[in-house]
Amino acid sequence: MSRDPFSFEGDRVLLLDQTLLPDREETIEVRDALQMADAIARLAVRGAPAIGIAAALALAVEAARDGSAATRLGRLEDAGKILVASRPTAVNLTWAVERILGAARRALARDPDLDGERLAALVREEALAIWEEDRAASRAMAAHGADLFPAASRFLTHCNTGALATGGGGTALAVLLELHRRRPGGIEVWATETRPLLQGARLTAWELREAGVPFRLIADSAAAHTILRGGIEGVLVGADRIARNGDAANKIGTLGLALAAQAAGVPFVVVAPTSTIDPAIPDGASIAVEARAAEEVTAIRGMRLAPTGIRAENPAFDVTPSRWIGAIVTERGVFRGPPYELGGPVDTKPGP
Repeated sequence: MSRDPFSFEGDRVLLLDQTLLPDREETIEVRDALQMADAIARLAVRGAPAIGIAAALALAVEAARDGSAATRLGRLEDAGKILVASRPTAVNLTWAVERILGAARRALARDPDLDGERLAALVREEALAIWEEDRAASRAMAAHGADLFPAASRFLTHCNTGALATGGGGTALAVLLELHRRRPGGIEVWATETRPLLQGARLTAWELREAGVPFRLIADSAAAHTILRGGIEGVLVGADRIARNGDAANKIGTLGLALAAQAAGVPFVVVAPTSTIDPAIPDGASIAVEARAAEEVTAIRGMRLAPTGIRAENPAFDVTPSRWIGAIVTERGVFRGPPYELGGPVDTKPGP
């Protein structure tokens, strides 16, 4: 299955509301950047590549509104600030916004008399290019990652890294789906429930079931046990930001999986497009970790679990040091490490 998490209709973006899955499939109509920022912040659309694309499409909607090219550019810059502030950890969001703004600024600098409609068309073309490039990246990552595991059959994955988290393809989950296509019935996946908002239980399980991949859902707290005692042969995860040295921020709980994989001698592989690599930051200490509402820990879908009035902490991400990452799979190939040096032009090491 490959399900686009959104569609673009020129003056609006329609989002599949991922907070309601798997119970209901409903769409949200987004007509401006403020609405999109809200959807991103509350995880109606989530996954680093997907929120980058969603932000780009929101800017295309903003650019389509009336006004001169200069007026539209000013509106885009204001909208970009709103979008970037909605999720601090995922670098794809900032990357996509800066790419759109850069294209618009260059166009106006080249032609100060540029028509507003032409600027809007350029922004739309750039946003759609980001989306299509992500689809192509998903296909390439799936192939590169699957080549790393010619014989392994038992895998564990964390969070949701499938079509819903991207422009319709996937990162780590795309690798597993490719392995399933190559060897139907020959692999089995253990998927963690994954906080916050149980994205593994709700979304990964849904995508694996739709694709017909044999899988089992486990509690986050059972992951280390499963890696050490369950015969797991590979742990595959995505990333929201990767530092220049290969340190990777991903959904909370990923660090524990890396430690367990290290102890068990199991390959721990990060799968992410190169747009997730942030060469401007030297290491994971520079990555901002988002803290989400305490209510996501004390309650689930409005049902209180904990005593009233207690304090709770809810970090959405953790950072895995590169020394525990065996490979980083991108659309351009496989980085093998550690150590990693991801600054400057991307130059991957070939082959599985």
